[in-house]
Amino acid sequence: MRYFLELEYFGKAYHGWQRQPEAISVQQVVEESLRTLLQEEIEVVGAGRTDAGVHARQIFAHFDSEANLSKSFIFRINSLLPKDIAVKDLLFVKADAHARFNAVSRSYEYHITSRKNVFVNDSAYFVKRELDVEKMNKAAKILLQYSDFKCFSRSRTDVHTYNCSIEEARWEQQDSTLIFYITADRFLRNMVRAIVGTLLQIGLGKIEVQELHRIIKSKDRSKAGASVPAHGLYLTRILYPNSIFN
Repeated sequence: MRYFLELEYFGKAYHGWQRQPEAISVQQVVEESLRTLLQEEIEVVGAGRTDAGVHARQIFAHFDSEANLSKSFIFRINSLLPKDIAVKDLLFVKADAHARFNAVSRSYEYHITSRKNVFVNDSAYFVKRELDVEKMNKAAKILLQYSDFKCFSRSRTDVHTYNCSIEEARWEQQDSTLIFYITADRFLRNMVRAIVGTLLQIGLGKIEVQELHRIIKSKDRSKAGASVPAHGLYLTRILYPNSIFN
């Protein structure tokens, strides 16, 4: 039988979601916990990759098992997982449901703090200088006019297309925290952090809003801003069609 796990994790201790040969990953920890609990050779397929240090408030992964599981499984698996990884739900899906390929949209947040705050050192990026949020929001709207985002992708990547359909991109101030919200059908590796880094250049007055058009059209990663640190990034929502669920 195929199952979906809904998970959340704090990414500081992990080298991203994807299993790595010489570094600990979230996928590895989840697989090992499932194998211990179910006494089967379990392989987990995640909805996507997150980079080292990135957090997830919601991510899904599917696995196959001979066991007839119930919701009580959530408590049992959480008793094995470390404190920075948690299973939020167990979902019953059709045999061909796929955590990565069936996802129709993904949402991220990037958190920036404008003051030194010892409680968010590992969960928000501290930017000392004042930012022009109005200009950053004007630039964010420009993203919705384009589909090819090669300029925000890592140079060495194995993707077949750089096209993504962005449906939301905006900044919101919440007290001393500035949050960037972005939703798309898919994202390229490092894309959100590169976008945020470029928008920060606009907010700091280093480049003009309209310059973003030239950057995107260039399809050149070197023209865009530097990637912001991973610890401010959160994967927050993944949506699926109802047709994959039992």
